[in-house]
Amino acid sequence: MSTVTAPVKPKAVVSDRSRAETRLGQKLVAPAIVLMLLVTAFPMLRALYLSTFDYALTAPDERDFVGVRNYLTALTDPLFWQTTGITVLYMVVTVAIELVIGFAFALVMHRVVFARGVIRTSILIPYGIITVVSGFAWQFAFSFQNGFVNGWLPFVADDFNWFGQTGSAVAAIMVSEIWKTTPFMSLLLLAGLAQVSEDMIEAAKVDGATWTQRLTKVILPNMRAAIMVAVLFRALDAYRIFDNIFVMTAGAQKTESISFLTYRQTIEQFQLGMGSALSVLLFLSVLVVAFAIVKLFRVDLAQARQEA
Repeated sequence: MSTVTAPVKPKAVVSDRSRAETRLGQKLVAPAIVLMLLVTAFPMLRALYLSTFDYALTAPDERDFVGVRNYLTALTDPLFWQTTGITVLYMVVTVAIELVIGFAFALVMHRVVFARGVIRTSILIPYGIITVVSGFAWQFAFSFQNGFVNGWLPFVADDFNWFGQTGSAVAAIMVSEIWKTTPFMSLLLLAGLAQVSEDMIEAAKVDGATWTQRLTKVILPNMRAAIMVAVLFRALDAYRIFDNIFVMTAGAQKTESISFLTYRQTIEQFQLGMGSALSVLLFLSVLVVAFAIVKLFRVDLAQARQEA
């Protein structure tokens, strides 16, 4: 009997130019990487060291080595998984909405022919505002006593308290986060949109492609690398959300994130051992999120540069 063998996928050919650019990129980023390691290595190693102790600032002389007990305590505590779920919810919802709105803004900024500088500056204004300031502004806006959100929404009662329950409080925090960081997303997408060849778009028009077909078959595929960078940057930032939660709810109504839980353990309760363990877990989870996003997009940078 003859056996049928699966076709062998040819190995990708890396051009000399790609190798040269990779070596040049490594040389250019090497000084920055070394400097970052020198600055961050000690705090990271210190946090890892403290996480192995039962150590509280209220009793600095009573430091007991507990190994991985702090990690086991955190991983078996329902509060940790609750905050992890809320953190993932913040990240997924805000980044998804920012991606859609940011892409719409990027299209406007890319296609506009009049007052281009004014429009781009206006769109970027929210991103230039300090997060704490915007958090206080949105807390005032959602206030049922003197805010304007309830009056603007016809389906919401005038005395509805947005911060009185988990769902509406999380929604208010998400709105403030989306309003603040969508301009950053649009700026990154605008840079990617500028790299899409106008000749390819015009060729699609000549072939009779509709706007939707040009968007899905030409524009978005050629922006995959830019979209990945935008989503990666914003997802990592959203996963570490702290400021808006601190200002708007102070973690009440089960709105606290992993970063806020770490803050409470370290700053409010003076538990340096547990706080350090939570910070290490936060760091590891950020690495997992970054790895998942890179794997999800599967961007071939050589192909993105239109190389063989």
